[in-house]
Amino acid sequence: MVERLETGIDVLDRKLDGGLPPGCLVAYTAAPASQSELLLYELTAARGTLYLSTERSTDAVRHAVENSPSDVGNPTIRHVGSDAPITETRKLINALPDGANLIIDTMDVLEHTDREEFISFLNDLKTQMLEKNGIAVLHCLKGDEPTNRSRTFHAADAVFDLQTAISGAELENHLTVPKFRGGSQPTEAIKLELTEEVAIDTSRDIA
Repeated sequence: MVERLETGIDVLDRKLDGGLPPGCLVAYTAAPASQSELLLYELTAARGTLYLSTERSTDAVRHAVENSPSDVGNPTIRHVGSDAPITETRKLINALPDGANLIIDTMDVLEHTDREEFISFLNDLKTQMLEKNGIAVLHCLKGDEPTNRSRTFHAADAVFDLQTAISGAELENHLTVPKFRGGSQPTEAIKLELTEEVAIDTSRDIA
């Protein structure tokens, strides 16, 4: 049995045989208008987390985390500017403590950089996360996708895809795992309720 690190989200940990392997890079895709950040915030409860924001200000992220209705941790939040995002991100990650997780929200700014520089960054990130014994979650917005998005998917050990749709009068969220190098991937979509906490939505289940 491969060692697993719990994500802190019970439904995910059960579906992933206990969690994610140490050093795992996760590309987490979602629509900009979804409640995808709630999952990111809840991930901070599992262990120490460095939360890098490339778009929203540090104060905006901190306010959102502190006012999240779900259980959260006390992440270190830093803003990454757009002038030299790869260089700045590298410096911040170098200070990541052992056993800590990393969240990059969002990847778009980094994915707009030079292709070779970005690929080098992804390779170095994988090496560092293995050395730090942590998990990196890379938040990737759907829509106007950067040219290097495919490079992110290729480097990622796991891809989590959040799909939000309206069914009748209800809003439904389904999480699929189309890629998972760390073991057997869940073959069915996980219906989530992204309101007070990230949990399985059983409201419409028959069996």
